[in-house]
Amino acid sequence: MDLSHDPDFFAVLTDSYRRRLGAALVPDEADAAWLYEQAPFVVLAHDGGADPRFVYANRAAQACFGYTRDELVGLPSRFSAEAPERAERQHLLDAVARDGFTRGYRGLRIAKGGRRFWIEQAVVWQLDRDGVTVGQAATFSQWRDA
Repeated sequence: MDLSHDPDFFAVLTDSYRRRLGAALVPDEADAAWLYEQAPFVVLAHDGGADPRFVYANRAAQACFGYTRDELVGLPSRFSAEAPERAERQHLLDAVARDGFTRGYRGLRIAKGGRRFWIEQAVVWQLDRDGVTVGQAATFSQWRDA
């Protein structure tokens, strides 16, 4: 299912962010198309499965990780970190599940071609629809090669 321009998923992303962090993820006039195509920051989301898979990656995320949308959506999100970094990543996801969000996160990630990079000042939050957790999302606008 393609969520890139889906207004319902846009509402889940933005409403969950506002409830958890008390701030807006996007400008007031923004819509799903803007977030996917034009946002100057990365937004990724994965489902709530035992081995979460990406369900959303805007164009900034695709450029950052070096994948097309079709390659990234459906990929287990654990593959966004190298094996030695996966335990640290899991600790982050567990903390977000417990606390609802975290901000200021810094972590080492890996792009499709093997390029390693640091994400800086990331916000990770729990996604919910009608009070039911459906996954987690992350946003960041700063990254640099490791």
